[in-house]
Parts: sequence; structure tokens; C-alpha cells
Amino acid sequence: MTTTLLRGRPASTSHGEIERVAFRLFAEQGFEATPLEQIAAEVGIGRRTLARYYPSKNDIPWGGFDRTIASFRTTLAQMPADLPLWEAVQRGVVAFNTFPADTSPSHRERMGLIMRTPALQAHSVLRYAEWRAVIAAYVGARTGQPATALLPRTVAQVSLGLAIAAYEVWLDDPESELAPLLAAGMEALRGHLSTH
Repeated sequence: MTTTLLRGRPASTSHGEIERVAFRLFAEQGFEATPLEQIAAEVGIGRRTLARYYPSKNDIPWGGFDRTIASFRTTLAQMPADLPLWEAVQRGVVAFNTFPADTSPSHRERMGLIMRTPALQAHSVLRYAEWRAVIAAYVGARTGQPATALLPRTVAQVSLGLAIAAYEVWLDDPESELAPLLAAGMEALRGHLSTH
């Protein structure tokens, strides 16, 4: 008597499981050489089911970005009103970029893929714009200006540049720690926002 095992959809597929499988395949084959169909097959779901979790392959490295961006907005909104603006933004950026050490895939692995994969750069520009918008809205609210005014936009752009620089140093040095690099880099906002 032979038993046939049907490989249907697992009882519960999670974003985390999809990401773990995808990152393993990206590491083995490269991002561009890994089709969504292969990721879906490895997880044990169909391509259409995978699309319900991640509309495109470019969304997988960003993980739960929509959830973390909402949390970023909340974190900034809860900063004490008497905290200097530069410090509130600095703390918010450091908090946004703090992840548990046992996260899988690791934050270093995730950011290495995002920042070092040319095929992801156009998609990253869209995500960075969402991130900057959160800072611009917060700075605008704190200074009584529209988020589209020069100061909020400048702080948002500068914050992104400082954060990316910290990430580049962190990715180049496996012994370094991200939070202190971000905090030190974001200190540059102090002079820019000293009167707010």
C-alpha cells in the first residue's frame, strides 16, 4: 500500500515563514534569480496566495513596513512636548530601527539586501518617501508649519541621509552596533533644529 502526501497550503502560513524561505533562496541564488513561484512552492502555497501576503517580490525584503511605519508615527506623536525637536526626531529614528536580536531574517541581513541590491532601489525610493513623510508631518506639527514647508522637508531628507550613512557603516563593520551609530549620526540635527 502506498501513501500519497498532498502538499497543499500549510495550516498556517505566516509572513515570517515566507520571509525566512525567501531570504534563504535570495542568499543561495541571488535576489533577481529567485522567482516568486519558487518562493511560493518552497513555502507550500500557490503564487496567488503568496501575492495576498506580498504583492511583489520587492515587498518581501521590507517585511512588515506598513506596520512599522504606523508605529513610527505613534512613537513620534508620543514624544514629550518639552523634548527638543532634534532629540525627539533622533529618539524616534533610533526606536524605529531597533529590532530584537533574534529576528529572522536578521535586521542586518534584511538591510544588507535592501541597500545592496540594485533591483530593489526603485522600490526603496517609495518606502523612503513614506518614512520621510512621517518625519515631515511630525516636524510640521511641532513647528506649526505644513509638512510640505522647507524645514519639515529638510529635516526629513537630512534624517534619511544620516540614517543611511549609519546603516552603511554598520553593514560594513559586522562588529558595530546600529543604535549608537544612528544616535551619533542623528546628533547632526541638533544644530539644524536648535531653535525649535
